[in-house]
Amino acid sequence: MRQALLVIDVQPCFHPPEWQVEGIARLVRTMHSVATVERHDESVTPFERQLGWKPAPADDPMVQTHKVFVKHGYLPPPELIGYLKSMKFERVLVCGIQAETCCLAAGFMLFDAGLHPTMLKWLTVGSSLDRSANLGAKLWKHHFGAASVLNSAEELQSGLR
Repeated sequence: MRQALLVIDVQPCFHPPEWQVEGIARLVRTMHSVATVERHDESVTPFERQLGWKPAPADDPMVQTHKVFVKHGYLPPPELIGYLKSMKFERVLVCGIQAETCCLAAGFMLFDAGLHPTMLKWLTVGSSLDRSANLGAKLWKHHFGAASVLNSAEELQSGLR
């Protein structure tokens, strides 16, 4: 099964932990990878008006991937799904920021597009509700199946053989 890595919102304004950035940086060197970066545009997504918070207007991803897609809000842009499908990927490994919101939103879009979303839990953090990403992992398993969450690099490697 052809697979790609999708890195969700690993950018300065979200203060990702150093271990996460380093781990993702190692993994992106091993496979085709894409990233999303959240940019603020209040006319598109009312973060400031509704939540009293806004992402930085020009953050860049903290890991270098083959392609970057700008998004405004929780969902990835439709162009991301089109790109992954045009490249004939079937499984998309997802890691990054906010397991139970932005990562899960990407998972829904991938699933609805006929792709196989798989969370890399050891490279994903949750929101302030659950930085461990345990809540996000439970939601992924519930919505995408028991095999949709990998807990370690060893699990990923064993599945590649």
